[in-house]
Parts: sequence; C-alpha cells; structure tokens
Amino acid sequence: MNDFDVLVLGAGAWGTALAVIWAQDGQRVALWCHDAARAETLRQTRENFRLPGIRLPDGVAVTADLPAADVIAVCVPTQTLDSTLARLPDDSAPIVLCCKGLEQNTLSLPAEVAARRLPHRKIAVLTGPNFAHEIAAGQPAASVLAAADKALRAALMKRLRTNRLRLYGSADITGAALGGAAKNVIAIGAGAVIGAGLGENARAALMTRGIAELARLATALNGRAETIFGLSGLGDLLLTCTGEKSRNFSLGVALGQGESLASILRHRTNVTEGVATAPALLQRAHQAAVDMPLTAAVAGLLAGENTVPETMARLMGRALKDE
Repeated sequence: MNDFDVLVLGAGAWGTALAVIWAQDGQRVALWCHDAARAETLRQTRENFRLPGIRLPDGVAVTADLPAADVIAVCVPTQTLDSTLARLPDDSAPIVLCCKGLEQNTLSLPAEVAARRLPHRKIAVLTGPNFAHEIAAGQPAASVLAAADKALRAALMKRLRTNRLRLYGSADITGAALGGAAKNVIAIGAGAVIGAGLGENARAALMTRGIAELARLATALNGRAETIFGLSGLGDLLLTCTGEKSRNFSLGVALGQGESLASILRHRTNVTEGVATAPALLQRAHQAAVDMPLTAAVAGLLAGENTVPETMARLMGRALKDE
C-alpha cells in the first residue's frame, strides 16, 4: 500500500484546489512543490497565497519530495511538463494530466508530451470548465476524465470524483486536451473584443466560430468533433470567454484597451497559457492543413503584428461562405 492515494504535482492554484477537494473527500493527498522553501512555508501556514482564504485540510501533506501514490495528478504549466515528468520515479501509478496548452518547442499536447517521456505509463487527461477558486470553495462543477483504456477511465473516475466535482468519461484524449488548450486562445480574442468596445455580438460570433475552428482541428488530429462541443471544449470556452476571473480573457481585455503584452505580463505572477499556446496552435494547424483564422488573428495580436481594429477589419473582410 502506498503512503498516499493521490500525489498532486504543482502547488499553484489548480493543484492546490484539487488537493483540497480530494482530501476533503477522504483521500490521503500529497501536494508537491518544486521549491523546498515554498513547500515549507505552505506546510506551516496551510494557506496558498494564490487561493486566499482556503485552508489546506489536515489530509494534505505538503512536500518537496516525490512520495509513492496510487495516482499522480500533474498540475504544472505545460511548458514545464516534460522536465517535471522526467523527475518521476519509475513505477506503475497512472498519470492524470491536469494542465492545458501545447508545448512550444514541439507543438505537443500534454498527453503527447507524457507519452513521449513515459511511453509505458497509463495516461489520462482531466479537463473542463473549472475555476480553481470555485473548486477549492466547494462550489459544484463538472469535468471530463479522458483515457483510451475503458477500465482505467472507470477506475480514475471513481477515485477522483467528489460530491462537488462530477466527472464524465471520454475515450477521446486528443479532443479533450485540444479543447482545454485552444479555448485559452479564443478567450484572449474574446477579451480583446470586449476591451476594444466592439460589443457582445462580436464576442458571440468569435466564440461560435472559434468552436468551429477547434472542431476542424480535432478531426484532423484524429480526435472527435463532438468532444469539442462538450464540457472540455464548449463548456471550457464559455467559462473562459465570459468569466471575469479568467486570466486569458482579462489579458485579452487589456490588449483590447491598448496595453502592450510585455506590460501585462510584467504585472502577473500566474501563467497565462494562451500566450504560449496561440503560436504553437497555429503551427500545429498549419501542419494539419487546417484553416484557423481566429487563432491566426490572436497570434498576430500577441506578436504585435496588428492592432485590434486592423485584426477585426481583416476578419470581417474574409471571403463569404456557408457556415
């Protein structure tokens, strides 16, 4: 028997929130922090500054080590995923990827990074429309647990569900991961629309056409279009494009108001995944010969190649076609 039921890698807001609800559900949870000094502070204060007002339950052991556990939930930023997985001991515990985005240098989704680094491990993806502060506060939510193996999927859903976090299963890891990554890009665009004062009609159009783009790419990458219209795609997109607490949406609002990307990022401590994901997603789409004009527009906006009015004029001037 392992010392812990779940090892959560990453003591940011999302990792901490999951550790809290799983411990409250009776699981023995270890919360790993890569920085030993920060781990000690968190161990003593029992409160993460990224989730003010949320106290770690006694069932959460904070550690800078990597203890054995039945399940490993990975909540680190996608750009540090590979180096984090490289630190894991060689055992049989399944890995549940709770990070969203694409690796910049390889254009890989998190599951592809994990399969490359740990080809013999069982891999699953946990993703959906979830704000960490609401999860930690015990507010009801739903997510998708995607794994190709049906037995693994069922076992993980039973282990990781709580009375406040309902899980739905999916065999489509690619579609689930793609929805979680790409919605951040569309959310930056939606924020830019609102920040520039272009109105709710424009935001609704952008969100709807954004979903169409994601469905095309999912199909091209051997995922399922219907996955994009579920919790891990449309659900996450709706939350991220409309929720005031969304880091990607708020960054887009600031861009739309004329603030530079460098200035926005300089005043942030949390990772805004859509910034790194946008150019990587566009390259991945080009490789798959999939047209994604909204993704291209957001990538250009982030790169400083176009202003919001110029970007909107270009999108509105595209050739007419059927939906």
